[in-house]
Amino acid sequence: MAKEFELIMDRVKENETVIIHRHVRPDPDAYGSQLGLQRYLQLKFPDKAIYAVGETEASLDFMGTTDNVNDDLYKDALVIVCDTANAPRISDQRYQDGAHVLKIDHHPATDQYGEVNYVNVDASSTSEIIYDMITHFNDQSIIDAEVARLLYLGIVGDTGRFLFNNTTPHTMHIAAELLKYDFDHMKALNQMAEKDPRLLPFQGYVLQNFELNEQGFAKVQITQDVLEQYELEPNEASLFVNTIADIRDLKIWVFAVDEGNDIRCRIRSKGIVINDVANDFGGGGHPNASGVSVRDWNRFDELATALNNKL
Repeated sequence: MAKEFELIMDRVKENETVIIHRHVRPDPDAYGSQLGLQRYLQLKFPDKAIYAVGETEASLDFMGTTDNVNDDLYKDALVIVCDTANAPRISDQRYQDGAHVLKIDHHPATDQYGEVNYVNVDASSTSEIIYDMITHFNDQSIIDAEVARLLYLGIVGDTGRFLFNNTTPHTMHIAAELLKYDFDHMKALNQMAEKDPRLLPFQGYVLQNFELNEQGFAKVQITQDVLEQYELEPNEASLFVNTIADIRDLKIWVFAVDEGNDIRCRIRSKGIVINDVANDFGGGGHPNASGVSVRDWNRFDELATALNNKL
């Protein structure tokens, strides 16, 4: 840990421009680690130009915004990619135009695309790693409430509000330390959980149209006509992946949304490793939370069968 943190910080010190990326379809940890790192580095190096780039997610706008960066800035820039296991999933592929590329992540190391790759699969989130880096350099006194808010939300997001089994005593210790900073954590948590009222009829659809078998496997299939019926964008539908999570005896579930060019499948489980199946179908992720895209519903059926066979 210490060696990689030192190498990362040495690179930051050597470069006047730093551009921070994250993965496509960003979640709270992608936002929290990226924007938290940006804010931390801005406070530590006020004379450097520190940018954050990538596609936005409307439901997470309350966490912060990204920057518009000209192509020519990449020529002499240090690029840091947060929370992204493999290069094709990096939001804004200009990352490869940087003078140097570093990776900070907690997903299994399937693609080491950086000159320095810091990957800690034991961390609950990349936001947790960013805080570990801050403490490594004894910089708790220079960070502010905004850094704390961002990292706290990133940790909350990837631990499912501390309900997932990636929550460790270290995770809880960091959360406690972050809560010492002056931000309204209840407001932040409420903002993370809130959904637009127009989306809630779709939640009713999900609750009435999941398929659950006796083994504890469930699937939800959202077709294009359902999206049109409820006037939803695919990313809005994906917000409801855990709608059925509280079903008794549920062990594995897949939430599939037809996004037009492909079908995005979000896979979740309760203590059963499923990222091996995701990898077999060209996806990946965590042992209990993974994702994969398939070309059609026939391929989805093959995925569903493979997941059910885990039981």
